[in-house]
Amino acid sequence: MSHDAVARSDRPDRPAFAPSRAARELHLERSEFELAVHLGRIRTVPDEGGGGRRVPHAEIDRLRAEPDFPEALRAEVRVVGTRAGAALMDVSPARFTRLARLGLVVPVRFRLNRYHAVVWLYLAGELEQFAADENNTPLRKQRMPENLRGQVEAGVDLRARNWRGRHLGFLLRHAEDPWERAGVFAALLGPAESDRLLTDPHDRSRVGRFRPAPPAHGAPGSPAARIAERIRTAGDQDEIAWLRSELTAAVQEARRHRPDAPAPAPHGPGLVRRGLLGRLRRRRTRVPRALASPGTTTAP
Repeated sequence: MSHDAVARSDRPDRPAFAPSRAARELHLERSEFELAVHLGRIRTVPDEGGGGRRVPHAEIDRLRAEPDFPEALRAEVRVVGTRAGAALMDVSPARFTRLARLGLVVPVRFRLNRYHAVVWLYLAGELEQFAADENNTPLRKQRMPENLRGQVEAGVDLRARNWRGRHLGFLLRHAEDPWERAGVFAALLGPAESDRLLTDPHDRSRVGRFRPAPPAHGAPGSPAARIAERIRTAGDQDEIAWLRSELTAAVQEARRHRPDAPAPAPHGPGLVRRGLLGRLRRRRTRVPRALASPGTTTAP
């Protein structure tokens, strides 16, 4: 970046971009932009004026000055479905689906098609890395080991579970307040389970205020919304137990450090609409693996 560009970036009088404007400046579709923020590829700051998040000019300048902009940035957030993913990995769609069910490749997003079947989406770059690793060649080209075949035949499907683990990590990176962290764990437990755990009405109210809004999938109460809710909500007993433990610990921490919960940012337009609250912070959370929630129709 030139000296003049750096000087322009550091000017405090330059207001940060709203998400929609930032996406245009970076030549990204809105979905690509939001995924880049989730992945920590784009830095955002709080919108002091009305809640939500904004992108500083300096961040836009930094990204635009990177080599091969915008193609390289768009490549990092490129997502593909089963057929395109199978082609990238040079396997059949059936084998790709088996690998995904076993949790060997992890979805980053999902959508529902017009038949309300779940379409899982994967980062193309991760699939290419999987295929390039020689250690994975037997999984791609040879007969699967008996233990893995047995899991597939038993109906193991880790796609929803692994998506929840990844989504949890996204949300926790955006939660800077202990009550916000508690709200993240409560969101994956679901209202009924979290309310049973939070017997104190004040704790329940505080956590509820910070429960991030889910990504929209259909009108509230519609079949699509109910399917999406099943995917977003923990369904296995060990997963539920782990989230209950984390929620309990988060609430205890919040009581110690923030006994009076601050008011959450308003859920207006922008990144807050999808639950991106607080400053971005790199935190890793390990989620135990188990079977995905039952009762979900999935497209191959």
